[in-house]
Amino acid sequence: MREPPVMLDGRLLAKEIEADLTRRVARILEKTGEVPALATVLVGEDPASVTYVRMKGNACARIGMASRKVILPDSSTTEDVLAAIDELNRAPDVCGILLQHPVPPQVDEQRCFNAIARDKDVDGVNVESFGAMTMKLPAFGSATPMGIMEILARFDIPVAGREAVVIGRSPILGKPVAMLLLNADATVTICHSRTRDLPAVVRRADIVVAAVGKPLFVQPDWIKEGAVLIDAGYNPGNIGDIDLANAAPRSSAYTPVPGGVGPVTISMLMKQTVISAERRAGLA
Repeated sequence: MREPPVMLDGRLLAKEIEADLTRRVARILEKTGEVPALATVLVGEDPASVTYVRMKGNACARIGMASRKVILPDSSTTEDVLAAIDELNRAPDVCGILLQHPVPPQVDEQRCFNAIARDKDVDGVNVESFGAMTMKLPAFGSATPMGIMEILARFDIPVAGREAVVIGRSPILGKPVAMLLLNADATVTICHSRTRDLPAVVRRADIVVAAVGKPLFVQPDWIKEGAVLIDAGYNPGNIGDIDLANAAPRSSAYTPVPGGVGPVTISMLMKQTVISAERRAGLA
């Protein structure tokens, strides 16, 4: 008889990561006398984005790091956002810069992402960062994909040689997590709206990463017995992209929603900012 599935507790893992980061931030402060800062740029007042920025600020406070919030009006142009990013690129205390996604439609989001200095691109959104990460060169990765890989590693879930199916191809989640899984020697299939017979493709997977942004999209009968379910979706009502209530019993392990990928994503953003600060302080 198969063992019951393991819940991959992202909240517990995030606490462990933050405990380590707290010690590292104290070491930076001891050497430099300066508190490293993560800067967040928020364009407009989208309620979800406001909440995410607040959560990141709270995480900074928990580990002893500073948080600088730059709030721009909803009417801001691409040039306005670029000017704010340029100022943060030059700020000596800022070790990480995050442009909160999404931005209003009149703003060229990718152009703004690409303006973030690579050594401060702690969310891995610059195309140069993505290219370097793909080629296994030094670079900060996208925070959510890095969080997914951290979960797999910390819970000793084997990746090499396994078949992974990623549902979704967004440039900040689906594509980078597929590249990270490929670099970890998984056999990777990326699925999207044009994929033929999606359920049949998902049924092959040893690891399913759902990153499609549709509540309860992945159905229980799509899941192979014993598969690992990584639900990176977060929809209104605390609902993920997988029908976890019915699919999780078929799995060997799964991330809950909420409390799975989300907390570790924020921890990865904090970790990469701390790494940036350590490099600037000559500690890495």
